[in-house]
Amino acid sequence: MGRPVLLAAAAALLLLLPSRTGAAVTRLRVSANFECRAIADRTLSRPRCRRPPRPVPPLEPPALSLSPARLCLPAQPCQPCLRVRLALPSSELGGVRGLQLTFLELDSNRAGWLQVWQRRRVLGSSAWQVQFDCFPAESGRQVLVSLRTIPDRGLALSCSRMVTAEPPGPVFSHAWVPEVRAIEVSVPAGPALMVRLCHQLALECEELPRPFHQQVLVSGGHHILLPYEFLVPCLCIEASYSHHDSPRRKHCPFRDRPDAYGPELWSSVRFHDYSTSSKDQMVMVLSASCPLHPRATLCWREAADEAAPCHDIPNSTASEDEQVYILDKVDVHPQLCFRFSYKNSSHVECPHQPETAWNVSVSVWGLQLHLHLTSRIPAAFSAALCQRRGGQCEPEAPLYTVTQPEGSAPGELALLLPVQVLGSCVLVWRSDVHFARKQLLCPDVSRRHFGLLGLVLALGLVVTVLLLNCRSAWRPNDGVPDRRPVLLLYSPDSEEHLGLVCALAQRLRTGLGCDVRLDLWEAGGLGQAGALPWLYAQRGHVGRQRGTVLLLWSRGSARLFHRWQVGMADGTPGDAHDIFGAAMACLHGELGAVGRGSGWVLAYFSRLCSPHDVPRPLRPLPTYRLPRQLPGLLGALRGSPPAPRRCGRAGGLLHRLLEVGAREGSPPPWPPGAASGT
Repeated sequence: MGRPVLLAAAAALLLLLPSRTGAAVTRLRVSANFECRAIADRTLSRPRCRRPPRPVPPLEPPALSLSPARLCLPAQPCQPCLRVRLALPSSELGGVRGLQLTFLELDSNRAGWLQVWQRRRVLGSSAWQVQFDCFPAESGRQVLVSLRTIPDRGLALSCSRMVTAEPPGPVFSHAWVPEVRAIEVSVPAGPALMVRLCHQLALECEELPRPFHQQVLVSGGHHILLPYEFLVPCLCIEASYSHHDSPRRKHCPFRDRPDAYGPELWSSVRFHDYSTSSKDQMVMVLSASCPLHPRATLCWREAADEAAPCHDIPNSTASEDEQVYILDKVDVHPQLCFRFSYKNSSHVECPHQPETAWNVSVSVWGLQLHLHLTSRIPAAFSAALCQRRGGQCEPEAPLYTVTQPEGSAPGELALLLPVQVLGSCVLVWRSDVHFARKQLLCPDVSRRHFGLLGLVLALGLVVTVLLLNCRSAWRPNDGVPDRRPVLLLYSPDSEEHLGLVCALAQRLRTGLGCDVRLDLWEAGGLGQAGALPWLYAQRGHVGRQRGTVLLLWSRGSARLFHRWQVGMADGTPGDAHDIFGAAMACLHGELGAVGRGSGWVLAYFSRLCSPHDVPRPLRPLPTYRLPRQLPGLLGALRGSPPAPRRCGRAGGLLHRLLEVGAREGSPPPWPPGAASGT
């Protein structure tokens, strides 16, 4: 198979390149014209084996060639090395699976070896062409390189080369000329130099973009002005002699200058925004002239103006991989931005899409704020009242929550907030993400609201007087207030009805000291537990404490009850966020039990309902018409006899006020399918 006589032929065909230093090698690698893998001993880090990136003139086999090069590994000083090229004839490759190169540095006796294996056999393959970059050696040392095949077929080649000392690099000086945004490069008397500006990346110095890229030959004793686009820390000056494979000298004067870390650094960066509201994810990709890896955190910009301050959000650092910054569980918004920080400078970049996934508006009716939310994505929203103090508006308990469940169609949601103090503002935010903006809404209580506001205040006053007049009839003998719980259920079908519900609940709590359970007042716990678990837990608590479930009926309640009956008959599963439907199912089960709905009381406002609106299945419940039968209702809630008739005069006043309210003007329509406090 092999012929030892080929050794002499190999020596005759040995090719030696000229002794000029070649281009810098940035990592050890093997290039071959076949699929290969490389193995090396400890003196050489394992090189990568791949096809040559560009065509190389082939050697005439058999041949072994050595040429000088420079090895410049990352974070290490450059040193001389030997590049190895070899060619093996196809006629000598029968049964050969690989080859081994052995290196020996004479005088120091430092040795190493490299094996190159063919990954798969190819029938009728051509001659092997292999290049290894490169074996490091000291200047002035003689290096012997030997070649044999694996398995050994008798083909052996060897060659030696003296590693000469590198000549000194080009000499030049420079001066920064900021007023013309240029760098002046001066070449002393002597040979001409090829000079250019470049951006130093991890392994190479990349040319500047056009029209700033210039590579100019400067004669000895002359100078040249080289313009730059941005003053950045990786801006470098590189010079070389005019002949091929000349040693190069590079100087990066701005790495330690604070001027290079100012606004121009961020102007040189291109920010690509890939944030998506549907994924609750902020994503930005950086394209920079310099290999920057800044830290990115969230901040909330007060206004859309770029000059507006951006307030940092704690614990909001984005993950980074190859200049791709990702932060999950974010309510994506044009004013919720990334603050990029690097060295002593920072830059704020906001999402490029101006659209938002949800919007909110507020309207006022009486002492209540009605929030109308529209959302294109499934989300949960929270709201809280706040009072402005010193430019801040901190949320106050309780929190109110509304949810658009997964799989539901985009639409409107609503929240009802009782106002305790005139001039209150409301904060609204998404509560199903980790990072969200808080939108501040301060409604305008203008003249058009004063009449309605006065009506509600009068209603509240009359109910208070009515309760105080009636309270003495049920005052316990021992003076201890009765804290029987009252679970108040209703259907949110009109704002007038909701206003009366809130007024009655507030007066029952403050006027009689009743432990009133209302979803509007417990929206925070309701949002955490869910609508149905909250209802069943409240019903169980009221039952154990011998309290009462007060069902405030209306014409809208009758329509919702009929819809619930139809759904129950069809076997349609109920909405997990429908408290009224769940209450009807609970009441239906208790009416069918032995107790026949014990602990339930039904009441309705005569202005909004009539006895005919109460469905037949609910008529066995104790029913009270308000305000005429308010004393009887209070007695039922306290478990006492009815109050004297002196309460009826205040009830008549309440009735007249309701009539005035009808003439004052109807409130805005309630959105279809809206839910309050859920």
